[in-house]
Amino acid sequence: MSSNLTIGFVDLQQKYNSLKQSLTRLGKVAIAFSGGVDSSLLLKVAADTLTPQNVLACYATSPSQPQSQRKTATELAASLNVKLIQIPTNEISNPDYIANKPDRCYVCKVHILAEIKKAANNQGFKNILCGNNADDEKDFRPGNRAVKEQSVICPLADANMTKQDIRQLSRQLNLPTAETPSSPCLASRIAYSLEITPARLNQVEQAEDYLRQLGFTALRVRHHDTIARIELLPEQIPNAISQRTQITEKLKSIGFKFVTLDLQGHRSGSLNEALSNEDKKRFI
Repeated sequence: MSSNLTIGFVDLQQKYNSLKQSLTRLGKVAIAFSGGVDSSLLLKVAADTLTPQNVLACYATSPSQPQSQRKTATELAASLNVKLIQIPTNEISNPDYIANKPDRCYVCKVHILAEIKKAANNQGFKNILCGNNADDEKDFRPGNRAVKEQSVICPLADANMTKQDIRQLSRQLNLPTAETPSSPCLASRIAYSLEITPARLNQVEQAEDYLRQLGFTALRVRHHDTIARIELLPEQIPNAISQRTQITEKLKSIGFKFVTLDLQGHRSGSLNEALSNEDKKRFI
């Protein structure tokens, strides 16, 4: 047991060293920063390695980003003494984004990364980084194509850091995001081919905020037009059932007509389960 733990520690230390070395070679970096667990670790290590003056945090104020996440990002950047700039993005005006086809993430990332690059370049930062990790290459993520096309650097993935590695290292570095549940953009909750609108994004945000107030942690509210499909950790499902009346009333009050609880529980990218392998190959 102890031998395996030692091996795991050494492996993580090697990845951490590799990450710091790659950042040192870059010298000065701008980071596409969401305030989530991945980009927060990247920002912390960059600030420690390069000094805060050589790091710029770029937060895209997209309509699909929850307001609570903006607050978290702002506070973390300030605690690291890293300058943060907020960059308004307008992907919601793009018909291809609104149409919400399976490549919506690609359409969105192209726009957001282009805006981040422009703003960072104006501040004198040429190296643009993002928090993609080694696990991201294994999933259906059309946005990865935009990252490559925009020549955005992925130091966590390059160091072969997995999500588990990132959480473990975040704990060791005392980052407040170490246990933060993953939270992709609100648009990722809306069923494919159902148009993305500010009203639908707001419905998802209100519903998820309410469920967190009730004590639920890792969760998703999937928007299927008139139906809200709630995904929770399996062990928290009985608690939701015991509060089903008030949960149903609340979600109906924000515009859903039907409220369902997914018995399979919370999992990342469940809307992709409706896509065939051919669909996935076509959009990545």
